[in-house]
Amino acid sequence: MKKLLTLAILATMLSCQKEKIQVDAIVINGNVYTVNGTFDKAEAFAIKDGKFLEIASAKILQDKYVADTLIDAQGKTIMPGFIDAHAHFEGLGNNLLSVDLMGSKSFEEVIKRVLDFQQDKESAVIYARGWDQNNFEGKEYPDNVLLNQLYPDTPVALVRVDGHAALFNQAALNLGNVTEKSKIDGGDFVKKDGKLTGVLIDRAQSLVYDNWPATTRSQRVNALLAAQEECFKYGLTTIDDAGVGADGIAIMDSLYKSGDLKIRLYVMASGTADQLDYYLKNGIVKTDGMHIRSFKISSDGALGSRGALLREPYSDAHEVFGLPVTSLDYLEKAANRIANSEFQLNTHAIGDSANHAVLNIYKKALEGKKDRRWRIEHAQIISPEDFKKFGDIMPSIQPTHATSDMYWAEERLGAERMKGAYAYKELLDIYGKVALGTDFPVEKVSPFLTFHSSVARQDVEQFPKDGFQMENALSREETLRGMTIWAAYSNFEENEKGSIEVGKFADFIILDRDIMKVAIQQVPETKVEQTYLGGKPQLK
Repeated sequence: MKKLLTLAILATMLSCQKEKIQVDAIVINGNVYTVNGTFDKAEAFAIKDGKFLEIASAKILQDKYVADTLIDAQGKTIMPGFIDAHAHFEGLGNNLLSVDLMGSKSFEEVIKRVLDFQQDKESAVIYARGWDQNNFEGKEYPDNVLLNQLYPDTPVALVRVDGHAALFNQAALNLGNVTEKSKIDGGDFVKKDGKLTGVLIDRAQSLVYDNWPATTRSQRVNALLAAQEECFKYGLTTIDDAGVGADGIAIMDSLYKSGDLKIRLYVMASGTADQLDYYLKNGIVKTDGMHIRSFKISSDGALGSRGALLREPYSDAHEVFGLPVTSLDYLEKAANRIANSEFQLNTHAIGDSANHAVLNIYKKALEGKKDRRWRIEHAQIISPEDFKKFGDIMPSIQPTHATSDMYWAEERLGAERMKGAYAYKELLDIYGKVALGTDFPVEKVSPFLTFHSSVARQDVEQFPKDGFQMENALSREETLRGMTIWAAYSNFEENEKGSIEVGKFADFIILDRDIMKVAIQQVPETKVEQTYLGGKPQLK
């Protein structure tokens, strides 16, 4: 009888034990930066149905759950997947599949790279991007004389690093019937002794591109998939794609449906009249992969090509003020239409004149409207009196622009205007958040260069010794938030991504070092050991 009673008690105890819950994965032994509201650290979490189910100790999770996959992080650093808040996704893919001119130190080096590429590819047209005349001796724009000799019949487009200028050979100029008499609003034609050099600024490029041989759908698909692979390599799980046309959106949508495109895209539809008409009528598009709820409009050009619109002339070109790429009348009308919807407006503004005008248009259009999160993309040069206007306008900034431009920016602007240039800390203090990105392929893809530039305000050679305008450096925590949860906030996505918290997408990365602790000079060399999207590994 006593034996039977003992067995009954044991059976009762066993039946009272809870059966373990099935989950997809448990990650243990991690140095986890959750980037939650209090910036808590953790060591383990469970994943189910592509989302974080619980964050706790490894013991608690393993006692509670049984997992298909157990990932032992072996003490390595885990962070939320990075979000690039301003980039050009297909543009990156195009660069990966064409001639890369980034880092070229002379026009002779540019030509050599083109010759090497064309000898191998024998392409019917030549497209390349990445040169910067500020890296050349004399810092002057190149001309197309040599290109015309080398390629008299093959159209060639050599695009400046920022995309706001390009050098075309005569065969390319002929496509658009570009001559010394050509004119276009928002564009310029660089001449020497009254003759075209082949360099076209901002909208002048459209005369050629509107007649450029069409890229095939297959080529565009390959570019998008190449960009996805490159982004995963650097721990990027969401990209804010700044300015996408209807055809590009259609191709992306088809790739999501086929399962080939997995990375999450926050798409800023190009703010053309037809796109405004379509989306303001049909509403926001939201899936786990693609989110379309904003428009991108450009108000001016770039500082490097002297297209950024300034309130006073350039210090190194006394008759040049820059270029208004979009008329203020169009921008104001578009802003008013968008303000009466749930959509967001994200406007490229680099020069102090462009920022001044856009901020005023925003303020007027948004009067009485709360939490609209309209963004100024770049917010690069701000007049002293305009900083306070960012109280309810979100700055979307790219730290590597500061460290790329620092060598020559003061020549363009003069010492006084430099005080309001690349003022990231001041913008953060006013708005309370900043969204950080790269603007790739204008800059390199690596978010670790973003992190380094934001904190150290130096290039990878540790120049300048004491940092560039260090009063506007961000802390490591501020930088990580800007690359994750604040970027998600800028997309109205803070409740689904940007931190390792229960209920959010299990988008996270494992790094080979702790970028919050190692010497800042080591951060650019960081390697991503694995990128997880919805709990699934993306690196082979």
